[in-house]
Amino acid sequence: MAVNRSALIALTALAPVSWGTTYAVTTEFLPPDRPLFTGLMRALPAGLLLLALARVLPSGAWWWKAAVLGALNIGAFFPLLFLSAYRLPGGMAAVVGSAGPLFVVGLSAPLLGQRPTARTLLTGVAAAFGVSLVVLKAAGALDLVGVLAALASTASMSTGTVLTKRWGRPDGVGPLALTGWQLTAGGLLIAPLALLVEGAPPALDGRAVGGYLYLALANTAVAYWLWFRGMGRLTATQVTFLGPLSPLTAAVIGWAALGQALTPVQLAGMALAFGATIAGQLGADGGGRRVRRLGTAAGNGIAERGPRATSARR
Repeated sequence: MAVNRSALIALTALAPVSWGTTYAVTTEFLPPDRPLFTGLMRALPAGLLLLALARVLPSGAWWWKAAVLGALNIGAFFPLLFLSAYRLPGGMAAVVGSAGPLFVVGLSAPLLGQRPTARTLLTGVAAAFGVSLVVLKAAGALDLVGVLAALASTASMSTGTVLTKRWGRPDGVGPLALTGWQLTAGGLLIAPLALLVEGAPPALDGRAVGGYLYLALANTAVAYWLWFRGMGRLTATQVTFLGPLSPLTAAVIGWAALGQALTPVQLAGMALAFGATIAGQLGADGGGRRVRRLGTAAGNGIAERGPRATSARR
């Protein structure tokens, strides 16, 4: 059972590792200054593909729940993420995003009934501090709009994470369908905004087409399916503590592919952030089981029996 949980954590971790490539792909392959169009191209094709594979549509209250989750996790998150990526060095945007565990811990108290422990808070601070050591050295001058966009994107995704855990999944609906609902809803929300704000789509060369295909398929369709699948079986805190793997991956890519040097301080920060990620998995397990039992009693569809989740969040 421990092996199964370790494998689940490892598979879920592939999502933030994949997302760590987003900054490099955005800056090296995609047209500049098109955050809305880039968010649209990442979300809507992936959502429609997953809907075609799952062939399940929402019903009842899940029409508006899927719309809310799609807006938080995709429709608001993607444009804000790409806006911050265009206006900030990837490192600075990433360090703001590393505060995600602290957002989730704070929201879990009122929405999931899970009180934050001193250990969890300390681990979240350690993760953010470790990421800051990795990425802030070359951050450059502050761009207020970029920083606010990065902060808003982190808050949006964190809220969506906690609500996904609170609402669970409808009976008989798997993570593939739920992922498709959210990506499609988010993409449809972005589409009119992209047209009104940015105008007609830009001309795309082969590099841009390849970049968008990668973002839509591997970076979004597959990665978000793994992420929402993991959310159904892990606690909200465990999942969000995998988030620092994204900026760490971005730093490694910058070193390996873009010729960016890593100093001893940055290496120490990577070790600290990675250690906090591991501690986040070890420290949240017991509390997560308690929260799932409370969720079952409240009728919110969050229950686990043995090693298999009967229903889940995203």
